[in-house]
Amino acid sequence: MNILMLITLATAFFPAKQIITVNGPIDANSLGVTLAHEHVLVDFIGADKTNESRWDKTTVLNKVVPYFMEAKQAGVQAVVECTPAFLGRDVRLLKMLSDKTGIQFITNTGYYGARSNKHLPSWAFTETAEQLAARWIEEFEHGIDGTGIKPGFIKISVDGPTNGLTDIHKKLVRAAAITHLKTGLIIFSHTGPARAAFEQLDILKEMKVKPDAFVWVHAQAEKDKTMHIRAAKMGAWVSLDNVGVNNEYYLEALTGLKEAGLLHRVLLSHDAGYYRPGEPDGGDFRGYTEIFKLLVPQLKEKGFSEKDIELLLVKNPAEALKI
Repeated sequence: MNILMLITLATAFFPAKQIITVNGPIDANSLGVTLAHEHVLVDFIGADKTNESRWDKTTVLNKVVPYFMEAKQAGVQAVVECTPAFLGRDVRLLKMLSDKTGIQFITNTGYYGARSNKHLPSWAFTETAEQLAARWIEEFEHGIDGTGIKPGFIKISVDGPTNGLTDIHKKLVRAAAITHLKTGLIIFSHTGPARAAFEQLDILKEMKVKPDAFVWVHAQAEKDKTMHIRAAKMGAWVSLDNVGVNNEYYLEALTGLKEAGLLHRVLLSHDAGYYRPGEPDGGDFRGYTEIFKLLVPQLKEKGFSEKDIELLLVKNPAEALKI
């Protein structure tokens, strides 16, 4: 038996690495061009008031589908939809949107603690990290809100005050760690400045979670770009979101990461969209194409290759999200 046959037989016993979309699991290698942090609908009214009766799905679809079709024409094949529970997460809407556009959407489990805990359900204040994790693991194992649609990542959020994370935000990080260890789902944490990112990484280390299970969301909020390099060297993912018209910061940050040989730890997105229930026509809505229309040409002018672009928009998201 030759070596090729041995390899073929061996790999037949190990399933391909998968990514969980609202349509079910797919082979990670088939994900394609992916935006790593976007939103469809976000409801800022608060955890105690938000519910799906506040918006009409058909009305939302009529508003947002053209933007996603424009993104699809630009090459987008998948979107990491980062709206968490109690902030407007609507997995039925995402499934309808995927069916209409042909784009894969990845939804999440977890809770959002930033904005002074306004978007946390009441039990998040009283339950233990283990109890919160049990809720999130239940969604992974059995689906969200009776839909059978499962999360493809964990989304948490912390405030980053100068005196460190609050106890409840530390609890969210620990709950995310427990959920990751049980499910394999990666942790996307809305963070901002570096201090909060490294404090979270310390907690994860205590809980035997490797840095490559952590995405530092909104790393562009950190002015000291050497902190990106430090986090990436540890193995964490550095997510540079809010890419738009003024991209000088992103160009400098990406150039520094490339020169350090760390471009393989970077994710990119617009953090765009935001249909807002209660506002006329859903409020101001931002599309998802500026990376392709503006940033990619600017990167090429700086000497980034097609391989570099593919790494940022195809290979890195697939590597981060695979189970």
